[in-house]
Amino acid sequence: QVQLVESGGGLVQAGGSLRLSCAASGIKFSIYAMNWYRQAPGKQRELVASMTSAGNTNYAGSVKGRFTVSRDNARNTVYLQMNSLKLEDTAVYYCHANRVGVTYWGQGTQVTVSS
Repeated sequence: QVQLVESGGGLVQAGGSLRLSCAASGIKFSIYAMNWYRQAPGKQRELVASMTSAGNTNYAGSVKGRFTVSRDNARNTVYLQMNSLKLEDTAVYYCHANRVGVTYWGQGTQVTVSS
């Protein structure tokens, strides 16, 4: 049974930082591309950051320079370090694993940025 479990969300003031974690089980974690998506109320889900199995990263323009994705294959965990948070970063953040069209989603974790 595949599980992706996010943690680390919460309420933070604008300008603050949070680190999200996503622990995977039931998959050979190291061969999957790992991604972070987010969905704000009334908006479509969008890709925030991704890291391939080889360690290559990509970021949405809105978070580039503020967010950093990393992974620890020994712990089957992917992280999203979020700095200089803005009000518009408020959303539910989802972990996503992808390999050759096989995808899995986590349940999401809420991030709320207040002024």
